[in-house]
Amino acid sequence: MLSKLYKPLVLGVALSSVCISGMAQTGAPVEKNKANTDYKPAFAGQTRIASVKSKAAYKDEVINSELKSPWGICVLPDGRLLISGKTGTMQILTTAGKIVKTITGFPKVHYQGQGGMLDVNIDPNFTQNRMVYWTYAQPGDDGAALAVAKGKLSADETKLEDVSVIFEAVPRHKGGGQYGSRLLFDKAGNIFVSSGDRSANNIRQKAQDLSATTGKIIHITKDGKPVASNPFIGTPNAKPEIYALGFRNPDGMAINPATGDLWEAEFGPRGGDELNLIKAGGNYGWPVITYGIEYSGEKVYEGIQQKEGMIQPVYYWDPVLSPGCMIFYTGNIAEWKNNILIGGLSSVHIARLVIKNNKVVGEERLLEGRMERWRCMAIGKDGNIYAGTDNGKLYKISKK
Repeated sequence: MLSKLYKPLVLGVALSSVCISGMAQTGAPVEKNKANTDYKPAFAGQTRIASVKSKAAYKDEVINSELKSPWGICVLPDGRLLISGKTGTMQILTTAGKIVKTITGFPKVHYQGQGGMLDVNIDPNFTQNRMVYWTYAQPGDDGAALAVAKGKLSADETKLEDVSVIFEAVPRHKGGGQYGSRLLFDKAGNIFVSSGDRSANNIRQKAQDLSATTGKIIHITKDGKPVASNPFIGTPNAKPEIYALGFRNPDGMAINPATGDLWEAEFGPRGGDELNLIKAGGNYGWPVITYGIEYSGEKVYEGIQQKEGMIQPVYYWDPVLSPGCMIFYTGNIAEWKNNILIGGLSSVHIARLVIKNNKVVGEERLLEGRMERWRCMAIGKDGNIYAGTDNGKLYKISKK
């Protein structure tokens, strides 16, 4: 049943990806290091695309260096920034970097490994209802779970009121790895949440299990109910909240404002980080197919990169980028319009990807010399990029 569902999607990716000649490629690929594997891409341009270089002048400045493990960032209607901290905090900052409010009232977080307070976003109708949504690692007797919660920001902006948990990923797991966890609103006001595979060998295979919500893209209403059009509603034993499956650690997720398409960036193992165009009902393969290997150097399961019924990534990296966040650029630098920006962690740069016809046609490394692990990014009302790093810094990146 599943292979029949996925087959058209797989063929659509492969057939439209064969020819990329004539597009805006200029220099040698930005990656010069040897790959971890000798795996071959499924189509031309799937990895190590030609480089591009920005012609527009831009600048970066640190506007705050006292944040506590910033993880998520969103822009309030008045232009200020709402930033979540992994330790379990949220703060409101001005675009000059000044902390003006610290918010309390959150449930306890499981602050271990990659767990803690994670992404944050505001309701599309925030000016009317003041609702804030966030994801976090939720503690429990049977282990931690990725959870989605919501609450109303008080009038004085110091606490959240009427807090409720609207979704918990299953199964729980006693470990601190790979929650994924970006939270976006679609054009209908429903929520997409990326859910990681939780890393360990005894749970990661559930990324292929429709009775589990780990290793998935989840699509729910503001009350946590499955969206009525979800692809697995009515499938026996399938969780109705599932939108797509087969993900390892999807720390990046963004909607293309020009098309409405959903994109995802995720950590591979050792090599094999991916950029994916997400389709309803799609199976993205992890851990059955991957362009990476185990950290030990062994193959992941059968060590295959393609399989009928499983969708190929639009692009992959080997060695890894370690994508920590991603956005579609909508700011003041015309040359970057509709490019994808992905914050790299271990790679300590921001990857700028030029996209044409849903394919990567050029790649540039931005701010590589800053040696920062880029964890969250947003485009401000002023058209500048605001980006948080694991060092607790908030950068403003703007046109000169």
